[in-house]
Amino acid sequence: MYIRYIGHSCFSLEGARKVLTDPMPPEAANVDADLVLVTHGHGDHLGITVDLKKQTVAIHELARYLARKDVPAIGMGIGGTVAVGGVKVTMVPAVHSSSVEENGIDLYMGSSAGFVVEMDGVVVYHAGDTALFSDMKLIRDLYHPDAALLPVGGHYTMGPEEAMIAAEWIGAPLVIPMHYNTFRAIEQNLMEFRQAIESTTSMQVAVVRPGDGVAVLPRK
Repeated sequence: MYIRYIGHSCFSLEGARKVLTDPMPPEAANVDADLVLVTHGHGDHLGITVDLKKQTVAIHELARYLARKDVPAIGMGIGGTVAVGGVKVTMVPAVHSSSVEENGIDLYMGSSAGFVVEMDGVVVYHAGDTALFSDMKLIRDLYHPDAALLPVGGHYTMGPEEAMIAAEWIGAPLVIPMHYNTFRAIEQNLMEFRQAIESTTSMQVAVVRPGDGVAVLPRK
C-alpha cells in the first residue's frame, strides 16, 4: 500500500482500491477515490465530501445527512466493520465532538470516530480528531496496525507529547503525524517528536509533506 498525504487529516490509501480520508483540502478532488471515509462532521474533515459524490463511510447520523445530499453513504457504528470492494473498514472510538454547521446552526452528527482500514494485507489506523485515551491499547491488541496516522496539532486534539504516548500504546511500526500546521492554533515543530520516538523505540516517524507519501508493506 502507498499512503499519500494530501494535507491536514486527508490521506489517499492506494492499493487494490483508492481510499480517501477526511477530504478537506481542495487537492482531494484530484484523487480518483473508490471510497471516502469521514471521521466526523466538522468542516475541516467533511470538506468536499458532498461535492465528490463518492461512496462514503461515516457514522450513522452523518451518513444519513450525507444521503440527504445525494451522497451514496454507508452508515455504521463504533465497533462495527464493513467490507467495501475488498477493503475492510472498522470504526473505532475517538474522543472528540462532531457537528455540521448549516445556516449558522450547529447540527449534531453523532460521535466522532477513527478507522482501521485493511487492504492488500496492510492495516492502517486513522485516529481522526482525538485526545489520548487508554483504549488505544485495544486497537493494538485487536488490529495490529502497520501504520498509525495520528493528530499532533494540540488545541483541538492531542499534541506531540500525548501523541508519543499514543504511538507507544498503538505499537505500529510506522507513525505519520497529521492535523498540524494547517492554521495558527495547531502549528507544531515535529523534529523533537520524531527524534524522541525514533531514539527510544523501534518505530519510525514519517513527517510527510502534502503530495508526498510512503510505501507500507505487511508485517512479516
